[in-house]
Amino acid sequence: MIQETEKKWFLLETEADYKDATSRYEQIKYAEKGSELHREKMLLGHLIAEYEKRLWDLPDVDPVEMIKIRMEDFGYNASTLAKVYGDRGTISKVLNYKQSLSLTMIRKFSQLLKIPVEWLIREYPLKKAV
Repeated sequence: MIQETEKKWFLLETEADYKDATSRYEQIKYAEKGSELHREKMLLGHLIAEYEKRLWDLPDVDPVEMIKIRMEDFGYNASTLAKVYGDRGTISKVLNYKQSLSLTMIRKFSQLLKIPVEWLIREYPLKKAV
């Protein structure tokens, strides 16, 4: 049985607000249409989407440039990415436009750097080998 909540929801302004909202959404995501819980779920969906839109208001750049921007935002370097991915040489090739991002990289970097996957799957030109 899903618990009713006494919490009143407002705009999500902090990471803690966001975590509370997503946690509650997960609890009630299958609420019966037309119920109070369903109305709460719909409100939470809207609040979560608005928070993510503000958080992920990202510039229109290619995926590699986006990774570099977010690395700077978080104070990361290529070694940080290599610890997550496991191969420093591949990271160097990607950051220098000599190799495309792999699906595994996209998944890991999306989570680490808080970049939507949709931004990382965009096509971008590679530098030709000299």
